[in-house]
Amino acid sequence: MTFRTPGRPRDAEAQRRGRAPRRLTAAAGAAVLALATTACAGGNGGYLGGGGDGGLIRASWGDPQHPLEPANTNEVQGGKVLDMIFRGLVHYNPETGRAENAVAQSIDTEDQRNFTIRLKDGWTFSDGTPVTAKSFTDAWNYGAAGENAQVASYFFQFIEGYDEVHPAESGARPTARTLRGLHVVDDHTFTVRLTRPFSLWPQTLGYTAYAPLPRSFFEDHDAWLAKPVGNGPYRIDSYQPGQRMTLVANEDYAGEDKPRNDGVELRVYTDNNTAYTDLQAGNLDLIDDVPAARLGNVENDLGDRYVNQPAGILQTVSFPLYDRDWSGRSAAKVRQGLSMAINREEITSRLYHGTRTPAGDFTSPVLGDAGGYRADLCGDVCAYRPRRARELIEEGGGLPGGHVTLTSNVDTGSHRQWMDAVCHSINNVLDDSDACTVNPVPTFADFRNRISQRRMTGMFRTGWQMDYPLIQNFLQPLYYTNGSSNDSGYHNEEFDQRIDQANARPTQREAVRDFQEAERMLVDDLPAIPLWYQNGTAGYSERLSNVRLNPFSVPVFTDIEVS
Repeated sequence: MTFRTPGRPRDAEAQRRGRAPRRLTAAAGAAVLALATTACAGGNGGYLGGGGDGGLIRASWGDPQHPLEPANTNEVQGGKVLDMIFRGLVHYNPETGRAENAVAQSIDTEDQRNFTIRLKDGWTFSDGTPVTAKSFTDAWNYGAAGENAQVASYFFQFIEGYDEVHPAESGARPTARTLRGLHVVDDHTFTVRLTRPFSLWPQTLGYTAYAPLPRSFFEDHDAWLAKPVGNGPYRIDSYQPGQRMTLVANEDYAGEDKPRNDGVELRVYTDNNTAYTDLQAGNLDLIDDVPAARLGNVENDLGDRYVNQPAGILQTVSFPLYDRDWSGRSAAKVRQGLSMAINREEITSRLYHGTRTPAGDFTSPVLGDAGGYRADLCGDVCAYRPRRARELIEEGGGLPGGHVTLTSNVDTGSHRQWMDAVCHSINNVLDDSDACTVNPVPTFADFRNRISQRRMTGMFRTGWQMDYPLIQNFLQPLYYTNGSSNDSGYHNEEFDQRIDQANARPTQREAVRDFQEAERMLVDDLPAIPLWYQNGTAGYSERLSNVRLNPFSVPVFTDIEVS
């Protein structure tokens, strides 16, 4: 069964399911209003790994910031593992990004606010226990509860009763232990009532925060954290933090996208140049972030074993608006001036060899026009305008203390090269070699901890990899007041109101218009500078075949075959 809204004409539904022109396949976000009954099979012919014929994939990885709880992960490395060991109500097709039913048999509504969710039979966790309606409601109640301090708890704020289990005021006691909007009907059915209509809500349910949890998570939490148990195509066999994680094929997996291999060994690297060297030497099979310094020669090095695909990734730098030096209208002029001082065209062409495109909005081209992407929405603020940059920075009172830093981790992602280039561009425009300097942080975990603790004093990297293919995901988590990934501390009541209005719209077309109006406010306030849209890149060894990236730039591990 598909996601249904009774009384809606079939041709109107078809009109809203537009296709975007700027993807290799159907647009990731412009065609997701209906949940297909087919899970993303990937054409594996029914092969089930684990029998010794598929082999083990040796892949590069970075240690996650938080323990691997579905609602406590909002960064790429942890999310990569959770996507392998869990399946939620829906899953995103690895080619199109379209939301398709996974554990859900159907998600029905008559008013865009009250939903009835029915589960398919036969799903179990890797410990053999069944996946039931309670597996979802218990997990969502845990993720929403303020006392559990889950970083992605914000995703449950759409469900009635969230304010009661997660009070907005710091130190306030919850008045309830469970979400009032969740009700179990039977083992395979539950209902959800949202705080207000949200027509696109079912499309968000592939995000890992909405994954089900087994009883063992609640009965022995510490033991579960040491070796998480999920219901996905892989299960964790062993984990040595800071070194490696080994996942093996889950023989009892009920989904259609069964692994074509025996499993994946994720190896921790603090320098992706080292990972690339190991790949060339035959000591590694897969990297999913080719170092910028190697992009000029990667095709010669790897030939057709190099992957370069569009992805829902936007690179930005943000400002600590909680710092007095960066708050107020004068500081907004300085931020706009800094944006205009960055020569995006030169940096992307010199460093990235066709894997980056200068950004003109706060979303991603993979959404397509119908999905909310607007290449020119940012206008001159995202263009290289040296003279106007100097004028705006002067009008805003100059750089705080005459100097700005740009901070990021440097253990993954080739960040040092582009940070040096950005600061060089700013320094050239301001004719001051010390106006901007790079502040490197050794590890991703340390960097994220500094951001979470609001210890930033200058610009810092805040690149975004979409959680689900909707314009809403590029705006609300990052810029809504107290949003789960609002690292800048941005607060604008009018922006929040426009986001709420967009969520309540009955059609995607109407919702996109409101989201874009909210996005224009970001151009004026500029809590973050859009730099460039990022392709997903990967390289793989001769042992592997059928390697591709999904629209989130993550390898489709289940499809990979090992010779």
